[in-house]
Amino acid sequence: MQDKIDELVDYIQGNCLWQFFSRTWDREENIIGVLGKTSALLTGEESVIATDIDRCHQADAKILSMEFKSKFPWIKELGADEVRAVLDGVAQRIREITITKSRNLELNIKYY
Repeated sequence: MQDKIDELVDYIQGNCLWQFFSRTWDREENIIGVLGKTSALLTGEESVIATDIDRCHQADAKILSMEFKSKFPWIKELGADEVRAVLDGVAQRIREITITKSRNLELNIKYY
């Protein structure tokens, strides 16, 4: 499973800007929102679209899920629980890279 997580993380790191918003809370919101909606799309679950940010996350998730299916055909062979587990691992790794281990001190300035 770690190989699958690494493949998806590498893809996101090279192709997606939503992970690099300017503040920790923005990054966390995008990681949860985009990957949560991507997981819903890949598993056939209903996704709540109630706000503008939900619509933004859904748009990114549609593209990401199509790219994942196209570039990583193994994802179509996974069951729903496996997809969720892989994407949870991806979210943890992206969070670690872009928030926890980030050296950008501006991420946590509260006065913006």
